[in-house]
Amino acid sequence: MALSRLPLGYCANVHPAQTFADLLSGLDRFTVPVMRRVGRPLGAGLWLAQPVVDEVLATPHGPARLADELTHRGLTAYTFNAFPYGDFHAARVKENVYLPDWTSAERLAYTERCATVLSGLLPEGGEGSISTLPIGFKGFDNQPGFLQAAERLTDCALTLARLAAENGRVIRVAIEPEPFCLLETTEETIEFFHVLWGVAAARGAEEAVREHIGVCYDVCHQAVEFEDPAACVVALDRAGVRVNKVQVSCAVELTHPADNRAGRDALRQFVEPRYLHQVFARLLDGRTVGAVDLTPEFLNDPGPEFKSAEVWRVHFHVPVDAERLGPLGTTRSALVPALAAVAALSYAPHIEVETYTWSVMPGQGASDLVTGLTNEIEATQKIMNGLG
Repeated sequence: MALSRLPLGYCANVHPAQTFADLLSGLDRFTVPVMRRVGRPLGAGLWLAQPVVDEVLATPHGPARLADELTHRGLTAYTFNAFPYGDFHAARVKENVYLPDWTSAERLAYTERCATVLSGLLPEGGEGSISTLPIGFKGFDNQPGFLQAAERLTDCALTLARLAAENGRVIRVAIEPEPFCLLETTEETIEFFHVLWGVAAARGAEEAVREHIGVCYDVCHQAVEFEDPAACVVALDRAGVRVNKVQVSCAVELTHPADNRAGRDALRQFVEPRYLHQVFARLLDGRTVGAVDLTPEFLNDPGPEFKSAEVWRVHFHVPVDAERLGPLGTTRSALVPALAAVAALSYAPHIEVETYTWSVMPGQGASDLVTGLTNEIEATQKIMNGLG
C-alpha cells in the first residue's frame, strides 16, 4: 500500500474560531493563501469547537452550506480534529483541553455531531476521520474509568455504523495518545483496545467498533515518549488496532542538558501559559522520566535524574521543516521512519500536518503564518513523495 493520495493539509486548530464566521475567516486569511502558495489542492483539516458545530447544525442545511463554502474556496475536507472541545485559544488551556473526557455524555455528543457535519462534506462513498483525546488526563484526581469510556466509544461506533448504512460515508474516530494521558504509550493504547473490544463484544458491537474506532498516530507525541516510530505503527497493526489518522508533527529536543547551557537558556523561551508542554528525559540507563509541564520552576530545579539525563524532549509542536532551533534540536528525524511504516500498512490513513503552537512559538507568532504553514506542507509532501 502507499500513503494517502488525498490532498495533504494542515490542522486548522491553529486558527481561533468560536463561530462559523471565525471558521470561514481562518480559511480566507490562511488556508486559501497557503493553497495558492503550494500551487495544488489542499485538504482543510477542520477544527469545529463545540459552539461552531452546534451553530452549523442549528443552521438550515448547515453542513451543505459549509460544503459549499469549501467548494467555493477550492478546498476539500476529509478529517476533523475534535480533540479540543472549547476555546483552544483561551489565555490558559493547559489540562482543560482534556475536558470533557470520554466518560461524559458531552464528549460523545460532540463527537457524533462532528461526524454528522463531516458526513455532509464527503463525496458519496467517501471516508472521513475525527481525531479525539486519549480518554482523559492522568493528572486529574478523578480519572475517567476505562469501562465507562469504552461504553461511550461503543455508542459512538454504533452511531457511525448507522450513518454509514444511511448515506454510504464511513467516518472513523481516531484516539490520539499523548504524554501524561490515560493512553500515552503504544502499550497502554493496545491494552485499552482489548478492553474496548471486550465491552463492544458483550453488546454485539465489536465489528462496528473495530471498523469505526482506531488511533491517531501523532509523531511528536510518541517521539516525546522516546518510542520508536516504526515499531509503534507495526505494533498497532499486529494488535489489530487501526491507524485512522496520522498527524505529522515535531517536538523540541535538548541534548546533554547538564553541559548545554545555551540549550537550557533557549528552552526557557518555550515556557508559556497557554498550552501544556510535557517533558520527558531519557536517562543513560535507557529509562525515561517525565514532568507534566515545562515551567520556570522545573527549569530552575529539574531534579537529579533530569540533570544527568542524556536528552530531553518537550511536547511543544515546532515546524516540521525545522531540524534545529538555534541550540535546540527537533524530532524531525522521526518523520521518515514513521511515514514509511504507515506507507507499509494495507490501507492508507489520513495524514495532516499539526503545528498548533505558532501563536506562542518564540520568535514566530502569527505574523507570517502563511509562509510557515506553506513550508511545513512542502516539507511533508517532499517526504511523502520520496516514500512513493
